[in-house]
Amino acid sequence: MELFTCKDLSLGYGAKEIISGLNFSVNEGEYFGIVGENGAGKSTLIKTLLSLQKPMGGKIIPGKNFCPGSIGYLPQQTPVQKDFPASVEEIVRTGCQRHGHFFICYSKEQKKTAEKAMQDTGILNLAKSCYRELSGGQMQRVLLARALCAAEHALLLDEPVTGLDPQATENMYNLIYELNTRKKKPMTIIMISHDIQGIKKWAHRILHLGNECYIEKGERQ
Repeated sequence: MELFTCKDLSLGYGAKEIISGLNFSVNEGEYFGIVGENGAGKSTLIKTLLSLQKPMGGKIIPGKNFCPGSIGYLPQQTPVQKDFPASVEEIVRTGCQRHGHFFICYSKEQKKTAEKAMQDTGILNLAKSCYRELSGGQMQRVLLARALCAAEHALLLDEPVTGLDPQATENMYNLIYELNTRKKKPMTIIMISHDIQGIKKWAHRILHLGNECYIEKGERQ
């Protein structure tokens, strides 16, 4: 079953068109990779999928379980984020703040959701730790747990292994694979990456953005 379908999608910013006539779909339970050079339109596509901007043409046809507000989003980390003075637990819980609602206090259900996300990403033992004192790999797990709090059916991951050492990179790929293949509530994965060889190993299909947009099968296909 298709999670969503992009039909004749044209993307850009201002009056500048970057991509035109883009057609692809993402299936429920799929691990879908998106690659392309800088300026190929990856960030613009992310914003469009999250309904942060409208396409210049064409449309996104939602499937039964697709809603932009229910996608867990892991953005690229910035230096400011890395120095954020909060506990792991506090950061993960902010993932419950979606659909325009912001909370000072969290309900028991939201706290349980955050605890489950930390358990699923292997950082429950770090719940009281200060985020800025963690390693790069641990920080990414915290942000992934935060995204899980908002995810109902899908995770959209923007360069999740950038800046990580080889071991942390492998660990992150393994964790994302586990989330994609778990028996209870498997996650559809949409991953944007510059690591073409790495994503080929894990993805079912890969969308290449550029002068010619095309899809190829990953090694898991």
